[in-house]
Amino acid sequence: MTLPATIPLLGFGWDDVLFMTLAGIMILAALAVVGMRDIIRSGLAMIICFAALAGIYVIAGAPVVAGAQVLVYIGAISVLVLFAIMLTQTKDAPRSLVFQTQALPAAIASAVLALLIAITVASTDWAGTLPRGWVATLDSATKLAKDLFANYTLPFEVVSVLLLAAVIGGVYLAKRERGAD
Repeated sequence: MTLPATIPLLGFGWDDVLFMTLAGIMILAALAVVGMRDIIRSGLAMIICFAALAGIYVIAGAPVVAGAQVLVYIGAISVLVLFAIMLTQTKDAPRSLVFQTQALPAAIASAVLALLIAITVASTDWAGTLPRGWVATLDSATKLAKDLFANYTLPFEVVSVLLLAAVIGGVYLAKRERGAD
């Protein structure tokens, strides 16, 4: 038995439902990242958010970017953040953290950002976008690699140095003595 192209009662295509599901998971996970009090669980919610974004990249026809998302953000950055949190977290932390006391300014900034995104989406001419069902090919991955390492070598190296500095900083924070400032 084959599935119909659209869901009978809703009128959406299956790819649209999958996109909405992944987008909902990503938004809920992002809200959990900033809303949870336990920082370890916030880090785990961040991994879920990154995984949902990788799924959206696959739906959009960018498997190379999805693979990079999984390898770099889930495999490296999230694990690095979780290890840094676990190594540096002390039990005598303040009850209310800085980002928990700035809820009103953050809500205003979020509303302004959401308004700007809505205006941008509404004013964009979507007729020139890729046709439905477009799938990236190996040729596009080759073009991406050539473009990244030919035209964007300096930003690529700057990001790698920044990640190295983050690792060194995490090791320094983990190794310092408890009595030192």
